[in-house]
Amino acid sequence: MKFELKDEYIELFKLIKVMDLAQSGGHAKMLIEEGLVKRNGEVELKKRAKIVSGEIIVVDGDAIEVVRS
Repeated sequence: MKFELKDEYIELFKLIKVMDLAQSGGHAKMLIEEGLVKRNGEVELKKRAKIVSGEIIVVDGDAIEVVRS
């Protein structure tokens, strides 16, 4: 799936929430804390990591490609 980035960046937990991979922001943060989120192939533990265009985020097997809108 693709996410069209309208701003300079989006915080990781917000991206997971808007892509409906978590029921809430708190659930998104829990997924990150548990090490279920990868950023460009590496586990990302920062909930507010700034995700920019060109990055690939994988949440429990679901991939998100972040592209510039």
